[in-house]
Order: sequence, then C-alpha cells, then structure tokens
Amino acid sequence: MWVLCLATLIVISITHWVYRWRNPSCNGKLPPGSLGFPLLGESLQFFTPYTSSDINPFIKQRMNRYGPIFKTGFAGRPTVVSTDPKFNHLIFQQEGEMFKSWYPDTLNEILGKQNLGSLHGVVFKYVKNMVFKMFGPEGLKRMLSEVDQKACTTLQQWSCQDAVELMDATKRMIFDLTAKKLLSCDSKETLESLMANFVSFMEGLISLPLYIPGTAYYKCLQGRKRAMKKLKKMLHERREEPRKEESDFFDFVVEELSKEGTLLNEEIALDLMFSLLFASFETTSLALTYAIKALSDHPSVLKRLEEEHEAILKGREDPNSGLTWQEYKSMKFTLQVINETIRLANIVPGIFRKTIQEVKYGGYTIPEGWAIMICPPAVHLNPTLYEDPLSFNPWRWEGMEMSGASKHFMAFGGGMRFCVGADFAKVQMAVFLHNLVTKYKWRPIKGGNIVRNLGLRFPDGFYVRITEKDPWKYESE
Repeated sequence: MWVLCLATLIVISITHWVYRWRNPSCNGKLPPGSLGFPLLGESLQFFTPYTSSDINPFIKQRMNRYGPIFKTGFAGRPTVVSTDPKFNHLIFQQEGEMFKSWYPDTLNEILGKQNLGSLHGVVFKYVKNMVFKMFGPEGLKRMLSEVDQKACTTLQQWSCQDAVELMDATKRMIFDLTAKKLLSCDSKETLESLMANFVSFMEGLISLPLYIPGTAYYKCLQGRKRAMKKLKKMLHERREEPRKEESDFFDFVVEELSKEGTLLNEEIALDLMFSLLFASFETTSLALTYAIKALSDHPSVLKRLEEEHEAILKGREDPNSGLTWQEYKSMKFTLQVINETIRLANIVPGIFRKTIQEVKYGGYTIPEGWAIMICPPAVHLNPTLYEDPLSFNPWRWEGMEMSGASKHFMAFGGGMRFCVGADFAKVQMAVFLHNLVTKYKWRPIKGGNIVRNLGLRFPDGFYVRITEKDPWKYESE
C-alpha cells in the first residue's frame, strides 16, 4: 500500500513541477510560445542542424506562429527570443538598467566564470578599456604592417601546396598572429600545443553538457583546462621576469596586476586572454572562409573587388611597398564585402541577456530573472529590411554607415557591449583579401558545403588551389 502511495505522491509532484514550469507566474501577459519540458525546454529542437542559409527553422517556425517575440525553454530556464529590431535595440541600450549580460551556466564553464561577457559595471568597463588599448584604432595602426606581412607570408606558403583547406589554414594564420600580439609567442611547439587544445575545446563547444569521459563536452573542458594551464604558466613566468618595455598584451596585464588598487586579478586576466584567443581562433577564420567561398560563387563581386585593390597598387610610387592605414581606410567596396559576408554568415546565432527587473514591451510582460536571446540572423535575413536577403550583394551597403551596430545590423552586438575586436577582425579580413586578389588567384577543388548547428560549419572543409598571378601585371599597365 505504501508503495502505491509513494508512487502517487511522485506522480503528483512531477505533474505539479511540469505544470509550474509550463505555466509560470507573471504580473501581466507573457509572450506566446511553449517552454517545452523542464530542464531540456526546447533545446534539442534549437540545436538541430540545418543546411539552408535562411533563419534557423526552429526560430522561423515560431516567428510565423507567434510573431517577432516569443518564449521558449533553453538551457534549463525560461527564455524570451527576440527577432524584433526595435526591442533588440532597447535591450542593448538598457544594459545595466533593465537587462544585463548573461550566458547559460554550461557556457560560463566553458568560457570561464570571469569571461568578459560575465563582467559588469566598472570592472567590465575597466577590462574593456584594456582591450581597446590594443585593438582600438591606434593599436591597429601600429600592427597593420604585421597583419600585412603575415598575410603575404601565409599566401606565399599556400601557393606552394597542391590544395589548402581554408578553414583550418585561416585558423592557423589568425591564431598565430593573435598569439604573437597577445603573448609574443613565436615558439612553434607552444603554438601547436595551444592550437591542439583549442581544437578540442571547439569540438565540444556546441554539445550536450555531459561531463563524462569520452563525450565532446568533456573533451571541450579538458581542452580549456590544458590551455589555461599553459597560459597561467606563461603569465607567472612573465610576472617573475617583467620586460622593460610593453610589446604585447601580457606586458600590459602584468603592469596592471602590479598596480595598487587594481580592479584586475589573475583569474579575470587569464579568462580574458583565453576569450581573445578563442575569438581569433574561430570567428574571423569562419568569416574569411565564407567570404572566399562567396567570392568564388560571385565573379562580378570578385571583379569589382580586384578593381578596387588594383587601383590601390597603381596609386603607389612603389607597387611592392607595404599597405598603409590610408589605403586600408580607402577600401570602401572591400568593407561592403566584409559587411555582407558577416550579415550572411551569421556566425553568432544568439546574444544572451537577462532581465534585472520586470520588463513590459509590446503588450507583453517579461518577469525579472528571465533570459533573453536576441537573434541577429532573424534581423539580418529579414526581407522587409534587406531586399532579397539570402543573396550575396555587397552593393546593398553603398552609402550606408558601416562603422558600428545599428537596429538592422548587430553581428558584433550593440550598446556598451559592442565587440571591441570588431575592427581587428575587419582589418585582418581586408588586409588578407587585398593580398589575395592582387597577387593570387584560386580555384575551389572540393568541399564548401555549409551546415549550421547554431554556428556556421564546413563539415567537409573547403579546399582550394592557390596560384600566383603574373607579377609584372601592375608594372606593365
């Protein structure tokens, strides 16, 4: 008898738990939608891979059914998804007042509990200013020649190979450059070891959070652990023997850590270094690979891009001189290509925030403590904002301001958390494209198929054959 009573009690408790999850209390009208099942929510549907360039089917189906703002269950908590440009803009502008940056607990475990996205208030501003010192306009002017030289050297090496898998090759190029600027790391052995750990990290970044040996998530955290161990060792060595002059970001970090009353601590510094390396390892290389694929598929865009860069070479007294900051700033069409690449690639499928007070918008009420997921692809691929949104058309950016975020373009976030590395990514892409289209030509060999599993992926790689152009072309014209 007692067994039956216990079973009944368990069933009643579970039923009540499910009911409370699916019918949360609210001082108004919640956005429409379903929270799915407790703990899982609708995460599995959201994670389902798809091959189209359009909005994630999970998001698109719910947009069509519920409208631009709806609720779902994600990462074990109720979440409101916003595909509304005006609401997205409000969220970015009300940072610290109505909303704050937030990531699911599993993502914080992966990126570090003191990662830049988890910092708030004066500590966030302090750390962001540190990064801006290196990756802001003045810092980029100083490192432009290094970016140019790295692109030249890398392309020359690639031209000696029968085939290059662009995704991995661009990762290595950009990671090497960033590691040098952050850590002054020239050791091939150290770079290889760091890269191997980041490979393990990336393989489990988008996976179910099962911390069991053999799972992708376990390998991901082990990759992070090994990478952090190496970074910590390097930081300690630098603190024991500081250099007389600042030449990389670690020098700046060491100086800040030694100041009395500093807001920086070692944990924040290491998580920051890890995040910067992660961003260079994945996002810019994905964008660059996508750009080259798009140029391969659109000869008219490639022709216009070549014309812009040929004009830069013809305007030089010495066609073999290095790229200047003025030349970079003159690359109007190149930046249009980059913006269009970023708009269509949609490397960041969601930006997370959390309400810090009850929020009312559009007739709906969002309770305090709920997660918010801004969905940039739903804005970037909105046909009312972009004509024929799935087509690769850099000319659509003519005459438009492209320096920051807007209600209709949020690939780098917005508000006070606008990505401080956005200009660094654009410089790397522009400089690489300059060297590629003026000195080389390429032919796709195999791969290039795209799968989206939250982020952009090339599951079969993208292989190209790169050959040098006629070196006398610009001297004879």
